[in-house]
Amino acid sequence: MAVAQFSKRNLVAVLVAITAALFCRAWLQVELLSDGLPRYYAADLAYLVVPPILLALLFPVLRSHRRFIARLFPRRDLTLELVLNAFAIGFLLRLAAWCYLFAGVSFGLYVNDDPTAITGPIFAFDCAAPHVVALGFLVMSVMVPIIEEVLHRGLIQSWLSYRGRVFAILSSAFLFMLVHNPSSWLFAFFAGIVLGLQFWNTKQLWSSVVTHATVNGLIQVDWRCFHGHWNPPASQVPVWSVGIVCASVFATAVGLIIYLLKQKSAGVPNAPRQ
Repeated sequence: MAVAQFSKRNLVAVLVAITAALFCRAWLQVELLSDGLPRYYAADLAYLVVPPILLALLFPVLRSHRRFIARLFPRRDLTLELVLNAFAIGFLLRLAAWCYLFAGVSFGLYVNDDPTAITGPIFAFDCAAPHVVALGFLVMSVMVPIIEEVLHRGLIQSWLSYRGRVFAILSSAFLFMLVHNPSSWLFAFFAGIVLGLQFWNTKQLWSSVVTHATVNGLIQVDWRCFHGHWNPPASQVPVWSVGIVCASVFATAVGLIIYLLKQKSAGVPNAPRQ
């Protein structure tokens, strides 16, 4: 399959635009926090400046690639089977993340050294104000998946595909990881690989967008509604029963993700014309 020539200029333009947009978001978020807004609400409000900044800075690139981007969302491919497959992968990704965290705490990989930390386990479900939850889902489950998948998979991974599947997917996943909080880099890199494989196998972005939206939607439930504390004392670590169960569920989730990724394979997507 013919692949368009790699364009360093376009790649640099996208990376610079992403960096500039996220910098502006960070500045605005700090300003909103100083005004007394809650942390997550300030983060979501600040993200609203990202789309217009990206559109302004990347207008020439997006305009020249508009037909290619449109082909990444073919209506005929948006089937119930695809949505269910992508949703399942997203759910399993979040389940794997939870199990990894609990296993890490159980085996002593993650230790809270704060002597005043709540030991727990204590878990509660109490959502924030409706407008806070609604904005969180709008930003993280709608805007972020579309923007990040078009840029990181649709454009960046396609441009890098001339170097082969492994290089393209790992490179786009690495760049995807860098735009996330360092505390979530491991999960972001793994998720980036999964999303990259979805795009490579299906030649469209519906799958990765739905999976991305599912993961972010579940994260919103965690951040906005679910509250938990579990910091077992060092004398009780390792907690073998919890750790073994979580490690087993983690391995099962990863295995199911691999299985679901193999359900559809359609080769490499055409790279955008330069």
